[in-house]
Amino acid sequence: MKDGQKLVFHGEGDQEPDLEPGDVIIVLDQKDHSVFQRRGNDLVMKMKIQLTEALCGFKKTIETLDDRVLLITSKPGEVIKHGDIKCIINEGMPIYKSPLEKGSLIIQFLVAFPEHHWLSNDQLPLLEALLPPREEVMVSEEMDQVDLVEFDPKERTYRNHGEAYEEDEEGPRTGVQCQTS
Repeated sequence: MKDGQKLVFHGEGDQEPDLEPGDVIIVLDQKDHSVFQRRGNDLVMKMKIQLTEALCGFKKTIETLDDRVLLITSKPGEVIKHGDIKCIINEGMPIYKSPLEKGSLIIQFLVAFPEHHWLSNDQLPLLEALLPPREEVMVSEEMDQVDLVEFDPKERTYRNHGEAYEEDEEGPRTGVQCQTS
């Protein structure tokens, strides 16, 4: 069943002698939920996990809409990446006119990374030795070395008001002229 769907119960309205009873019509109004979003017969949720859980496995519980508790497990060695999507079949919404069938419960994983400098500089080589090797980059004199900084979209609003070289384009703009013979 879906939002806005009408259920009609024919002849179930007020019943009076010598009058045909009316219909009872119920219109479903779906409410938002703090954990689940509905997509057709599927339920979608986001689950936050720590980096350790993403790399080393975890056990988590999910409380369903019908008050059951599901235990999900990611085994050690099964790496979950940020944004990965998994599903649990037959744990979504019941399928209309097929009450024994349900959609899927779809889980999108959000991997929480540690804060800056969570590990001391002398511990970093220990962690690096456990992880896959870095990609080697051949550095040359022709490369410009630049720094990465935190991105703040509020600081970039000036770009909507004009570019640095805007004054170079003063005067009317003309299109490219085609040569005719």
